[in-house]
Amino acid sequence: MTDKPVVRKVALRAPTGTSRKVDYAAELNAEQLAAVMHPGGPMLVLAGAGSGKTRTVVYRVARLIEDGVEPSGILLLTFTNRASREMLSRVGQLLGRDAGRVMGGTFHSVGNRLLRRFGDRLGYRDNYGILDREDSRDLMGNALADVTPSAPDRRLPGAALLVEVYSLVINTGRSLEEVMVSRYPQFSGELDTIQAVFRRYLERKRAAQVMDYDDLLLNWLLLLRRHDDVRRQLAARFRHVLVDEYQDTNRLQADVVDTTLGPERNLMVVGDDAQSIYAFRGAEFANILTFPDRYPGCGVFRLETNYRSLPPILELANASIAQNEKQFPKHLHAVREGGELPVVAAAPSPEAQAAFVAQQILERIDEGVPLSEIAALYRNHAHALELEVELTRRNIPYEVRSGLRFFEQRHVKDVLAHLRFVANPRDEVAFARMARLRPRLGARLVARVWEALAAAAEPIASLARLDPSSVGLPGAAAHSVRELAKVVERIVRLGARPGEAVREVVASGYKEYVRSQLDNAGARLEDLDQLALFADGYDELGAFLDEVTLMNELSGEDEAAEAGERERVTLSTIHQAKGLEWREVFVVWLAEGRFPSARADDIEEERRLFYVACTRAKDELYLCYPLIARDRYRVDVITEPSRFVSELPEPAFQRWLVQEAEAPAELPSGGRYALPDFLGGGGDDVN
Repeated sequence: MTDKPVVRKVALRAPTGTSRKVDYAAELNAEQLAAVMHPGGPMLVLAGAGSGKTRTVVYRVARLIEDGVEPSGILLLTFTNRASREMLSRVGQLLGRDAGRVMGGTFHSVGNRLLRRFGDRLGYRDNYGILDREDSRDLMGNALADVTPSAPDRRLPGAALLVEVYSLVINTGRSLEEVMVSRYPQFSGELDTIQAVFRRYLERKRAAQVMDYDDLLLNWLLLLRRHDDVRRQLAARFRHVLVDEYQDTNRLQADVVDTTLGPERNLMVVGDDAQSIYAFRGAEFANILTFPDRYPGCGVFRLETNYRSLPPILELANASIAQNEKQFPKHLHAVREGGELPVVAAAPSPEAQAAFVAQQILERIDEGVPLSEIAALYRNHAHALELEVELTRRNIPYEVRSGLRFFEQRHVKDVLAHLRFVANPRDEVAFARMARLRPRLGARLVARVWEALAAAAEPIASLARLDPSSVGLPGAAAHSVRELAKVVERIVRLGARPGEAVREVVASGYKEYVRSQLDNAGARLEDLDQLALFADGYDELGAFLDEVTLMNELSGEDEAAEAGERERVTLSTIHQAKGLEWREVFVVWLAEGRFPSARADDIEEERRLFYVACTRAKDELYLCYPLIARDRYRVDVITEPSRFVSELPEPAFQRWLVQEAEAPAELPSGGRYALPDFLGGGGDDVN
């Protein structure tokens, strides 16, 4: 294996408080320099994998500031808040002065900041709450119950599916009928009912003074379209707009950007059409593909110099993506030299495929490759089953990039519901969640209490004065409401100290609830300790809640940052691996019907997904598939290699035929397992 050559890196940090003049020509390659120095107007930067996209955006912002553009006049839109913070931090280091006045963040976080200021134009107070996906499902469920309290003879979509449909309609700009017919045809006859549920959902959100994630974008656009004075004010402020990962934007986000621009149309969008892989989330591939048509005469810049991968890997990736017809043609070329041809490995069975990958990992460990520099990627999580078993059997530590994020966990959301209600006493979802945690308070009794609070001018004060008999609460439920009121009162007093507010909730009965009702209580309580420590960093409750609620689904970059340098092999779907890189990459289950998926509607997007997988590898790439696999009917069938493998030119890779895996060692004899007496086995051996 060829050693990675030393790549020249320019130190960005300047002494604190000391400005430095940036030598752009010396610190950028010719492709990056052309994009950074473009005078203005609309511009499209096609940034190939590993080509220094972030560096180009950072230097572009720095160049604008050096040329006299006020930092507050720059809007930087990214897909993770971490990406924005990193970029602006690097700008500050580069220039030797703070770039904090640049407005940067995700679409949702920027929309939230603007709506906090201008939301009154749309009828929202500045303390409106934000619903996450689970909260949205709860409120949608309430709306569904309002519209169809009982429908025993009809099969209606549930709240979770309705939230998904609603989000697709909002983000893609497609009609409800179009979404239902294309995605959920079984419910296409219920359009009138679904429309009514959505209208009721909107009414409930407005009454509760809350917005969901989609509202943060939709209301931003409505603000621009319906209030021309606001649009002109923002256009005058944001002289330059920069959008990262533009290939992942949906139609709503693209319209927000287009409507925000001033007459100079100083817009820089950066992305790679070859890495557009999120159509299932509503991303609109046409946004980047048709950008030159929407902005005639725009500057188009290609970043094709790759600093990540060795040449053989790039040649294979180039050969694959060249098969797509809808694209901006690019040809990545490597800065690094040397390298072995990628391997196409055919294994007799899925188990042999897993054994092959595990054995290769062990060999890489012997060669000194850190486990954190090795990844196995796949089309969906089901493809990791055999590999997880094999890695476990061989005692190879690994982590699967899936599961709930910290702030999506039940116990965390339970505690935050208390704080959300204090911040916005009209938040019905937050109140219902925290109230149902109390003994003897079921959904119907909670609804009675909420009805009384919702009618009051000051819900928190009303809760403290509430006469339980007035809403028909029995003794135990009445006691729970009184205890809840005391907890809320204490949180109000601690509002300027969110960390202490978290601790108050835990100490006021929730610790006992966790221990008696939830599994893994010790770990959950440790999580809540960490939540309190995190909240200690905020001086105001609203700012803390905004931060934790707006933490959108972690991208690969975010999770990698949190994982640090732990010594584990990474198992990941390709979608979750985008933006990451490893020295050694194994792509498994490259069999027709598995990858590309048999359910795929767009083969070109599937090929882009394959391209993303290949370009994650820095040094070595292994493309694996089983020759025989068991189908859904439990029949062993011969598999065909993925078309993405079959269409590759033979000189681009080397073929390996994997031998059948050895049978696992027999278990040591030590007697048979005996059923415990309490299971009714009488201690008899299992036969």
